[in-house]
Amino acid sequence: EQYIVDHLEIFIVQNTEISPEAERVASLPFDVNVLVDNTGVTEAPVVIERSPNYSNLFGTIERIPDGRGEATIDFTCIRAGSLHRAAGGYLILNLNDLFEEPNVWVTLKRSLKNESHEIRGFDSVLLLPVTTIKPEAIDLDVKVILIGDAWSYQVLYEYDEDFEAIFKVKAEFDSEMPNHRRNLSRYAHFIKNLCTSEGLLAFHKTGVATVIEEGVRMAGRQSKLTTKFSDISDVVREANYWARRESARVVRGKHVRKAIDERTRRVALYEDKMQEAFDDGTLLLDTRESGVGQVNGLAVYDTGDHAFGKPNRITAETGVGRAGVINIEREAEMSGRLHTKGMLILEGYLRRMYAQDKPITMTASICFEQAYSGIDGDSASSTEIYALLSSIAGAPLRQDLAVTGSVNQKGEIQPIGGVNEKIEGFFDVCRNKGLTGTQGVMIPALNKRDLMLRAEVVEAVRKGKFHIYAIDTIDNGIEILTGLKAGRRLKNGGYTKGSMHDLVDASLHRFHKSLRHSENGAEDGKRKD
Repeated sequence: EQYIVDHLEIFIVQNTEISPEAERVASLPFDVNVLVDNTGVTEAPVVIERSPNYSNLFGTIERIPDGRGEATIDFTCIRAGSLHRAAGGYLILNLNDLFEEPNVWVTLKRSLKNESHEIRGFDSVLLLPVTTIKPEAIDLDVKVILIGDAWSYQVLYEYDEDFEAIFKVKAEFDSEMPNHRRNLSRYAHFIKNLCTSEGLLAFHKTGVATVIEEGVRMAGRQSKLTTKFSDISDVVREANYWARRESARVVRGKHVRKAIDERTRRVALYEDKMQEAFDDGTLLLDTRESGVGQVNGLAVYDTGDHAFGKPNRITAETGVGRAGVINIEREAEMSGRLHTKGMLILEGYLRRMYAQDKPITMTASICFEQAYSGIDGDSASSTEIYALLSSIAGAPLRQDLAVTGSVNQKGEIQPIGGVNEKIEGFFDVCRNKGLTGTQGVMIPALNKRDLMLRAEVVEAVRKGKFHIYAIDTIDNGIEILTGLKAGRRLKNGGYTKGSMHDLVDASLHRFHKSLRHSENGAEDGKRKD
């Protein structure tokens, strides 16, 4: 009442109606600006901010146009942000989204450190000369959860000194989970819930089983299931599409396999081009007979949304000299660090096996034939050893086999990645060239637990048209590839007569004698001169 008496001029209505501006000014002292309303909330609020720009996250001060091209500001223009709506609870943010917005990360850290925040207009944050109001700081009691990738976390942990102090709890979510009965049941429940929520056809047990098999294949190990449920959901949806096209009442395993095949076909252009090159002979590869100093290696090509395996011919040539093993890829600056490491391990294996009673005096070159891009990884180190030993001994290797597996200096075969893709890649080449019943792939024995092959490959193995050999040592591989005994070391330092190691050792002895003879001849010539 006293306010009205003291401000009668505001309430006098003359011949014209009161303007909206005058009405706003009249009621302003009695207005209430509720920033956050948690009426009826019984639990701590959880706010997910999907667009964390400065205004959405920290609030802002809006302007009211007055009709004269200007703007007025008062306390009713203050707007809260998600940081305030989450007071007493939790605010969930995507870390990458934060970094895309200007001034957000710095302001968030400052607010959490001070446990308070002062709402400002974004123009004042950018230091623009705009007249505005300055509300009091609001105390904060909120827990912020950042969702991001491991690389971003590591960068912030190493280079942002405030990060470790503010974000003290790290929770990592694995991309795979154990493959046991309880999780299989959860997979089935997940498929059921997705079908119910999106109106998809029900899944037959064969359809569920095929989805689970794809989940195991994505995980890369028989004992694991992938937790990339967005990918699994896409398979379920597309399988539903193919089932509806057939007017089926339920989704069966054949529909899931059709969905998987179609997804692969859409992204497999590069793979198809490589397969054409093998089919028409542009990329040279033997899948029959045998050859000295050459073996079929296996590599995985990753195009981002698709990974596939294809064979590659690896050759070795040796002769008398002192240059040692020459890695042609390294000399051409096409070799990655892991591949270079594998070559050095190869040299360590040679010294262990053949340099105990003599120096290894030879010049050898190893090459990935028709490879025109960088090569990395050590999964071909065992393959390179077989090619090198074959060249030294003059013993032919089977060309109907492809080989993968890394090796240590003691000759033990170590597991590698992409074993399924590698086996399937060589199978596709052999199938197109004609299966002979002797073709196959040698893999590390420790990779048996990772096998989740296409049904076509499994059927070929079952019928004896294609073979998979799991080996533990270089000696196992030698005997499969050459048909010779690997041989064992004798007390006199040599190897079992007629064995592969004996042939290699004898050739290295000849190399050494030839080199000494040629060097002695050169010295004699110099003395005569």
